[in-house]
Amino acid sequence: MSEKIIRVLVAKIGLDGHDRGAKVIAQALKDAGMEVIYTGLRQTPESIVETAIQEDVQVIGMSILSGAHMQLLPPVTEYLRNQGAGDILVVSGGVIPKDDIPFLKEAGIAEVFTPGTSTVDIIKFIKDNVS
Repeated sequence: MSEKIIRVLVAKIGLDGHDRGAKVIAQALKDAGMEVIYTGLRQTPESIVETAIQEDVQVIGMSILSGAHMQLLPPVTEYLRNQGAGDILVVSGGVIPKDDIPFLKEAGIAEVFTPGTSTVDIIKFIKDNVS
C-alpha cells in the first residue's frame, strides 16, 4: 500500500517581501515527496485559508519575517475553524522571538520553526503530525 501524498500550502503572509527561506522550505518538502502549492508574496490570512481549502491541503506553512506574526498568524487558525477546516495542520517559520511562541501555539499554530531549523526536522514534524 502506498503512502498518501501530503499536500502543503506554503505562504508568505503579510507585507514582507523576502521569500528565499519559504522557497527553500518548499523545495525541501517537494524533495521529501510532498505536493507543495506556493502562494507567493503578500498573502492575507483570508487568502491563505481560502487557497488552503480550495487546494485541499493537509498543512499550511507560513513564513513571516516582518514582526507582525502576533497580528497575522492567529487569524489564520481562527478562519480555518470558522470554515470548518480546523483539522488543517498550521506551522510557521521566520524571525519570531521565543517569548512569542507560547502565545502562537495557544492560538493554534502547531509549531514555530525559527532560523537555523533543519529542513529534516520540519519534514519530520509534518510527517509525524499529518494522518
